[in-house]
Amino acid sequence: MNMFRSLKRVAVVVSALLAAASFAQGGPRPGGRGWGAAGPYQRLYDPRTVETVKGEIEKVERITPLQGMSAGVHLMLKTDKESISVHLGPAWYLDNQELKLEPKDKVEVKASRVTVAGKPALIAAEVVKGDQVLKLRDDNGIPQWSGWRRRP
Repeated sequence: MNMFRSLKRVAVVVSALLAAASFAQGGPRPGGRGWGAAGPYQRLYDPRTVETVKGEIEKVERITPLQGMSAGVHLMLKTDKESISVHLGPAWYLDNQELKLEPKDKVEVKASRVTVAGKPALIAAEVVKGDQVLKLRDDNGIPQWSGWRRRP
């Protein structure tokens, strides 16, 4: 009977460790949660709703898209049809890119149209400014920063 209880305790501990490991796979990056390939925010990206929009950046700011997440960078983009929030990615990742986005920049954004906090938004896969391209996600929506620190 004691051996059965011991095995049961070991099974509970192993299950907890496996669960923690699975959350870590796409999860935290320097200072952040939820931006990885398996994070709650990433699950909003839908390759079936991808569109390309052109417009002028009205503002660029750091936000927290969902409760418990680290800071991310988003911009307000004025198109011919609307002003819409475009979510780019975690601030730590954007801070390490050569392409810098500023108000009044004219850009083309390839993104998935989603709803965040009850409002329409775009989760960007790619931003083109002039002849520069900022690649943020692949065609399936997997973020470029997923595994970024492990790349050669």
